[in-house]
Amino acid sequence: MNAQHWDKTVDAIVVGSGAAGMSAALTAHFEGLDVLLIEKTDRIGGSTAVSGGAVWIPLNPGAQTSGYPDSLEKVQQYLDEIVGDRVPAHMKQAFLQNGPRMLDYMTSHQVLDLVTRSYSPDYYPDRPGANLGGRSLDPAAFDGRKLGGKFAQLRDPLKEFLVLGGMMITTTDVSHLLAATRKFRSFWYSGKLVLRYWWDRLRGYGRGTRLVLGNALAAQLFHAVLRNRIDYWLDTPATSLIRDDRGRVTGLAVRRDGRMLTIGARKGVVIATGGFPWDEALRDELYPKPTGMWSMAPADNKGDGIRLARDAGAAMGAGHASPAFWAPVSLLRKADGTVVRYPHLVWDRAKPGLIAVNGKGERFVNESTSYHDFVTGMYESNKTAPSIPAYLICDHDFIEKWGLGLALPGGRPRRHLIDAGYLLQATTLEELAGRIKVDPSTLARTVQRYNSLVEQGEDVDFGKGSTAYNRYLGDAAHRPNPCLGPLAKPPYYAVEVVAGDIGTACGIRTNSQAQALSADGAVIPGLYVAGNDMQSVMGGTYPAPGITLGPALTFGWVAGRCLAAS
Repeated sequence: MNAQHWDKTVDAIVVGSGAAGMSAALTAHFEGLDVLLIEKTDRIGGSTAVSGGAVWIPLNPGAQTSGYPDSLEKVQQYLDEIVGDRVPAHMKQAFLQNGPRMLDYMTSHQVLDLVTRSYSPDYYPDRPGANLGGRSLDPAAFDGRKLGGKFAQLRDPLKEFLVLGGMMITTTDVSHLLAATRKFRSFWYSGKLVLRYWWDRLRGYGRGTRLVLGNALAAQLFHAVLRNRIDYWLDTPATSLIRDDRGRVTGLAVRRDGRMLTIGARKGVVIATGGFPWDEALRDELYPKPTGMWSMAPADNKGDGIRLARDAGAAMGAGHASPAFWAPVSLLRKADGTVVRYPHLVWDRAKPGLIAVNGKGERFVNESTSYHDFVTGMYESNKTAPSIPAYLICDHDFIEKWGLGLALPGGRPRRHLIDAGYLLQATTLEELAGRIKVDPSTLARTVQRYNSLVEQGEDVDFGKGSTAYNRYLGDAAHRPNPCLGPLAKPPYYAVEVVAGDIGTACGIRTNSQAQALSADGAVIPGLYVAGNDMQSVMGGTYPAPGITLGPALTFGWVAGRCLAAS
């Protein structure tokens, strides 16, 4: 350390300000270390701030009152069933044991306020070890006004998930908003939401200050960073890790205010920059084909941290089922050349009256399956028929009740989406077949077959509505199958979807202490990795809601504690 000139020296440096980075920084601070958090953009929150915010932490304190008994053995059985040997047993064990400890720690330090979902099925509820509730949590709504003048430094949520130009909403909020003219309780609920939002705007906030989903989680962490006066630098990209002659990471070179600076780290450096979903070279190397720049993660997530770690001798993980966490994404290409991406996660696909077809005009997947498995289905179908892109198809009644992607329900304007070519509209199925370039007779047979299954109440072809997870996302009031409804009333609509992602699963190989490993399995002293820069502890599978943020918070916490103990 003494042989190198440092412009600044701290105990620990954390690179990246998402859930993993802020978890590591806060933990290291609480353990008595002098910490510097750096972020290459001008906003705090990373991909966490634009996410759905679910956090999968089995055996969390609220799980015991969820009504669904759970145990370590049961969760282990589930992960063994879904993840298998793609991830070493000690890594899965480290997550399951440390997750509840992390949550207790962060709660006791007044960092996190998470609410356990009493009912939220794992994505494979019919597999051994699965549970119907208690394992996933959501961030409680956060009042952005608590951030004071720093509110503008929090990364904005996705515009596509805002209403009225800047009001965040949850699925519960949507249900009330859609029923506001029919139910007094929903009218009252919606009125309070809207009045709060307009009051925020009148007071000069650029958007609503009632924060939910991932934006609330990022805000909770950021608020703790501010409250504990942890030093953080924005607009500060890292350029290289600095190592001593024994290979230990001792610092970091960064660019700030047009100058190159070197920062010494007495204990080490944590890399948590969000993976590589916007790095064309790594995508080309690791993603299946076809692929494109279709990620929902922030465009700044270009693999910076992974390159830093690899240059320092760290190795990429291997054996994953998928290199990314998939989601079908529709694309609105605007006249000015910009592209709006919309992820079809949990709102429209599972509802009764929607089907997905490939380039032959045939169904190819359970439309109500998880977003990850939907895209896995696209790639599998693409081996025998063009399936990337695929098309989501519905009729008039469906779009009026549920909407379709960016096309909102309830008679709201959608002409601009039709004119832009995003939403395809046709008065007959034959006309719609022409618009999506499939054989009209094949599409007609597909819809006829689907409607016959609707009459039976059972999708024997693909199982739409066959699991608790499917039904959870369907329409509970629709009988007998909450995911099956007729597709019969013109006009008909279609939206093209591509094989998008919400982040990468392939990253730097680590041990259970979040320490980066070389190709031969040796620890790189002083280098820790967490979040999507770390090889996923789920092995590129997607067992349940929140399996990115749960491990991110957990291994960020592990890294912070290990730094302090080193």
